[in-house]
Amino acid sequence: MDYIEEMQKKTEFKLSYFLTHLSLSKSKYYDWKERTGIENKHNGKIPKEHWHTPEEEEKIISYVKKHIYSTDRFYRDGYRRLAYRMLDEEIAALSPSSLYRILKTNNLLSPWNTKKSTSKGKGFKQPKRVHRHWHIDIKYVHFCHRHYFLISIIDGYSRFIVNHGLFEDMKTETITTLVQEAKDKFKGVNPRIISDNGPQFISKEFSKFIDFIQFTHARTSVGYPQSNGKIERFHGTFNREFYKNVPLLSFEDAKIKINEYIEHYNSERLHSALYYLTPLDFLLNKVDEKLHIRELKLKNAKEIRCNYWLNYKQYSVVGSTVLN
Repeated sequence: MDYIEEMQKKTEFKLSYFLTHLSLSKSKYYDWKERTGIENKHNGKIPKEHWHTPEEEEKIISYVKKHIYSTDRFYRDGYRRLAYRMLDEEIAALSPSSLYRILKTNNLLSPWNTKKSTSKGKGFKQPKRVHRHWHIDIKYVHFCHRHYFLISIIDGYSRFIVNHGLFEDMKTETITTLVQEAKDKFKGVNPRIISDNGPQFISKEFSKFIDFIQFTHARTSVGYPQSNGKIERFHGTFNREFYKNVPLLSFEDAKIKINEYIEHYNSERLHSALYYLTPLDFLLNKVDEKLHIRELKLKNAKEIRCNYWLNYKQYSVVGSTVLN
């Protein structure tokens, strides 16, 4: 560009004379002239208004790395749950798909997606409010060279563990005591107890107890356990996140640690079947409030990014070439 301007002054030839001999169009010439002196950025991406900012990406990467190497015994979340956790903790407001792309670009995706999700049971009519269905089941827990029994009751709507206990036996009397304690915690409710066909649940004593407390009882069909899948899913989560990772040193130690985990499960752990909210949010009917807050945070983050990239465009031209 300097050469053309210098030769024009010396020869006083028209600009078209030089452009013809250089096989350069006028539009290209004026485009180059406008960008003269600006740093060359070959194939630079043009920022869009909804892009996350570099500062946001740094915070996200820092948070995820800290999460991956955390020693928290309740272990690590997948990228979807992580996206909503960061939104609630005001780390970053972005969708799970955007977080997935950031993790993939920075090679932070490997700890997740190691196991395919399984399909849920079909044909079961789901409850539409809390305390309509209580699912109950027994899980074997082995530590200190002997077997114990974790008996849990989960609300079918909120996935809230309404009661649980670690016992040395699984007799009918033990189970009826656990159900009675749950009834005393939530007075005035009248749920249907859903169980498998274990001997404790088909006994006459359990049937008389259910009639006495004015509950109803439904048992899963043989070979079709899906209708009790919520408590089975909880026990699978318990096994994966807690039982395989936490040493249990004694019966009393196990009861304390299991109580801590179930408190975490009820009030802190974001549940994938509950819009990545907690069971406590559903139990207390705070779903609409929490989802509305998330929408406002996402909207606010979008506006901030829009302003950021508008200001960015004013001070930087992407895809420019320095021509001197």
